[in-house]
Amino acid sequence: MVVDIAFSSISAGTERLLWEGRMPQFPGLGYPLVPGYESVGVVTAAGPEAALPVGTTVFVPGANCYGDVRGLFGGASHTVVAPAARVIPVDAALGERATLLALGATAYHALVAGSVLPELIIGHGVFGRLTARLTRALGGSPTVWEKAPQRMAGALAYPVLASDADPRRDYRCILDASGDAALLDSLMFRLAKGGEIVLAGFYATPIAFQFPPAFMKEARLRIAAEWSPGDLAHVLDLVNSGRLSLDGLITDIAPADRAADAYRAAFEDPACLKMVLDWRTLS
Repeated sequence: MVVDIAFSSISAGTERLLWEGRMPQFPGLGYPLVPGYESVGVVTAAGPEAALPVGTTVFVPGANCYGDVRGLFGGASHTVVAPAARVIPVDAALGERATLLALGATAYHALVAGSVLPELIIGHGVFGRLTARLTRALGGSPTVWEKAPQRMAGALAYPVLASDADPRRDYRCILDASGDAALLDSLMFRLAKGGEIVLAGFYATPIAFQFPPAFMKEARLRIAAEWSPGDLAHVLDLVNSGRLSLDGLITDIAPADRAADAYRAAFEDPACLKMVLDWRTLS
């Protein structure tokens, strides 16, 4: 089906690595490419076997419809052509907030794959906030660490602390939502014996840590991969039921023809929690 994209959001993980030239080798990587896997738009044409009619608002987790130009992941475009099975109908009232569904599904996947919900989450960016909100929705009570003063506010029923203000040393599960692999050694000292550290970010540098602290704690390390369609369906159910709020997570919206400025702000302005491109402004 053909989808006219209304909004696409900029990923602070993979797209930042692409922007800075630090993206590690990844399937489908090559230039030129169209990035983006967080898009929402309206179906404008559909094949005869498509289940969704024209006019349906849908979430699009990317597309690969650009010929010699690669789609990694191909969602940041005014118009995309995608298999009907890959697009997901959403409530039009969500507007630009529907772009957050992929990030929510990523967080949900990281949470439910483990045996215990995280008691400590590292990072209070948009991914950390979604992870904390989902942890609460699933019955957990997380603490969040954040070092940037601009991002300390905005919590919904969970504490946000600087690491040195937290005396606790017995966390059963710590989830890193920051993407900073250099934190591993310090996190080992915060684990309970037999505790788990979940790497839920996307890491451009090799993962390394001192062995003795991990040995003393009998630490476990788990890597959370990308979400599945089932994860996104669960997140949609939580949103539609009111158990998960997507409010207050998008701080900036820029016209798509100002993308260069928008990318710079997304990655250089600490007050920018989540940047969304508005494609409706283009003819």
